[in-house]
Amino acid sequence: MAPEFIRRKICRIAFVAAGVALGGMIAIQPVQTARAQGPVSVADLAENLADAVVNISTAQTVQGQRSVPMPEVPEGSPFQEFFEEFFNRQNRDNDQPRRVQSLGSGFVIDGKEGIIITNNHVIEGADEVTANFNDGTKLKAEILGTDEKTDLAVLKVTPETPLKDVNFGNSDGIRVGDWVMAIGNPFGLGGTVTVGIVSARNRDINSGPYDNFIQTDASINRGNSGGPLFDMEGKVVGINTAIISPSGGSIGIGFAIPAKTAMRVIDQLREFGETRRGWLGVRIQEVTDEIAESLGMDEAMGALVAGVTEDGPAAKGKVEPGDVIVKFDGSEVESMRELPRMVAETAIGKEVEVVVLRKGEEVTISVTLERLEENDVEEASAETEDQPEDTPAEKSEVLGMMLAELDDALRKQFSIDEDITGVVVTEVIAGSSAEEKRVTAGDVIKEVAQEPVSTPADVEAEIKKLKADGRRSALLLLANPTGDVRFVPVRIEDQ
Repeated sequence: MAPEFIRRKICRIAFVAAGVALGGMIAIQPVQTARAQGPVSVADLAENLADAVVNISTAQTVQGQRSVPMPEVPEGSPFQEFFEEFFNRQNRDNDQPRRVQSLGSGFVIDGKEGIIITNNHVIEGADEVTANFNDGTKLKAEILGTDEKTDLAVLKVTPETPLKDVNFGNSDGIRVGDWVMAIGNPFGLGGTVTVGIVSARNRDINSGPYDNFIQTDASINRGNSGGPLFDMEGKVVGINTAIISPSGGSIGIGFAIPAKTAMRVIDQLREFGETRRGWLGVRIQEVTDEIAESLGMDEAMGALVAGVTEDGPAAKGKVEPGDVIVKFDGSEVESMRELPRMVAETAIGKEVEVVVLRKGEEVTISVTLERLEENDVEEASAETEDQPEDTPAEKSEVLGMMLAELDDALRKQFSIDEDITGVVVTEVIAGSSAEEKRVTAGDVIKEVAQEPVSTPADVEAEIKKLKADGRRSALLLLANPTGDVRFVPVRIEDQ
């Protein structure tokens, strides 16, 4: 038995140690509380939703195209006959039609009608589509409609009894950091459940004109395409469609089509078998910092109208090239890429208010939307073609460009359409801002700072005004020889 004073000392040390441990617990309490906000288990949620998620298998017949070249062998070689027979047989086999199968995911949104949603790329080109359910049931699926631009497809099966289905949620209400769950068929492993968070919203991955993806780190792999992304209430907030991966497997960067974008497309595919989008009839450009400065805007926002389709809705409403669309149907247009999506999601025939900035003033225009046809273009291209070399003519140098009044000789030299007017660029000086902006000989300057010009002197006068106003760049409206127009901001250099 230890002496009394030793026992008291041990107890005192133990008490101090407990106090340190207690203090440590208190110190990390906020971390434990923050972690407790995450899903401790999604077992009940996954069990309840699994029967509504299906594996999509497809099959199609493709013609063999690949031929195997025979290696060169010395003439008279004893292996020559063997190689000829082997490679001829291989090529005959390759030329034969063959069945190709692929796997994806989908989910039921209407159990009574047997309506299933998946990606267009999952079933594209398929001769047969089969929905494989969690209980082992397999049903042949009919394709009701597809939409390549949003990568959506609507399928229909005929069940003997109503199927388990799920509902769409509010994809606009989710925030970065919210927990989400994916269920799908990665690499053929049906019913796979993964959990992660919303990593970002409104992602543009250059896959189409209406990109607005939800980014998640929930594990998504090949075969997850077309499957649902659930919130923690069991609502579908996204449809898994793409990943970024150098290896082909998940690295924690996956993308889902937001429910809000999908719902309207799905309704139209169910009703019409096709999508019917609104059409404004404008060609647009991004408002860069340089363009914003040249227009006197406080910040770069909106969509710059580079061209207006003749007899289109915008033309009928008096929208003009050079207008910057800052509001559409009551919603602000933060960037160029938002406008096509906003227009497409608006009902055909609806009269909307379009607010534009025109020469520094806000103008409200009423426009009645029409239907977008596949060959209609909403976004302007900044690309130009190489033009012929310049020929001697009376010239004026402005902003690194040699300019001349457009006459018949120059029109013929640069193959400029008869209805194009303005000042022709005959040469672009190497290293100038104009060259950086890909201005080329044969381009025609129609406007400077939204003011029409017809002679080099007009261009010089407008540049002089801009310099006096302290502007650092001049906004030029250029037409290429075929008539396609675009806006280009060119830095104002000392003359």
